[in-house]
Parts: sequence; C-alpha cells; structure tokens
Amino acid sequence: MARSIKSSGNQQSFLLWMGTAALILILDQLTKVIAKGNLIEGISQPVTSFLNWTLVYNPGAAFSFLAQAGGWQRWFFTGLGLIAAVVMIWLIRKNTSQTLFCLAMSLVLSGAIGNVIDRILYGAVVDFVDLHYAGWHWPAFNIADSAITIGVILLILDEIKRVNK
Repeated sequence: MARSIKSSGNQQSFLLWMGTAALILILDQLTKVIAKGNLIEGISQPVTSFLNWTLVYNPGAAFSFLAQAGGWQRWFFTGLGLIAAVVMIWLIRKNTSQTLFCLAMSLVLSGAIGNVIDRILYGAVVDFVDLHYAGWHWPAFNIADSAITIGVILLILDEIKRVNK
C-alpha cells in the first residue's frame, strides 16, 4: 500500500515538472510567433535605453557558435537537443522529490525543446531579445535560452547545496 501511495506521489510530481516545462515551452513558442509576426529580420525596435526587439535567426548554438558551419549543425544540434531532452525527462522521473533539481531540469528541458522546434521548423533558432549598453550588444536570445540559463544556474546551486550538506 505504501508503495502505491509513493508511486502516485511520484507520478503527480513528475506531471507537475512536465507541466512546468510545457508551460515555459508554450511561452517560448508564443513569443517567437509574435516576434516573427511583428518584427523585420535585423531591424531593431527600441523598447528601453538598454533593450531592443531584434529578430535574428541563429543556425548555430549559444553565442552563434558554429553558425557558419555549412548547415550540418542544424541536424547535429537537433539530435543533441532531442537526446538531452530524453535524458532530462528520465532524470526528472527518477528524482521527482528533489524540488530544485527538477525545477532546474524542467527549465533546461523546455529551452532545449523550444530551440529544437525552431531548428526543425525554420532551420535556425529564432532570437529576438537584444540587450545592450553603451554600444555593446549581448548576443540576441529568446525565452528558451533564458530558461536554459536559469536552469543551469539552479543546477549549480543545487549541486553546491548537495555538496555542503
């Protein structure tokens, strides 16, 4: 009996983490549809003194790594993202009671899937957030990239917390 209650709790926790990832994925894809529908590629729309909306397509990885590699990187990063997604889902399922870890994995999962969807649909990742200061621009990014970054930071914090126990 105790085992089935625990299994039920694990299943509910797993669904909560998958729901979290799905919600962020929907937000990511919705913002990209809005950006594609309202922005012209390469033309910045100022929002504040440090933020522009600027539509760019990134065929590479973070910071446009391998962007000029000739096209093979689209399928390489798509495959890598799909493999990473499967591993993250498995890790979440095995560790449903570890709140910070599962939140971090859910964020990274949603970002990975969001960028995989872009690569499949458009051949590149849709970026549109352009932060800048004094003429220096951070590479354009999107909600998926933000989720991945926050997720990795949370993973580091979770590991520090685990090691210091």
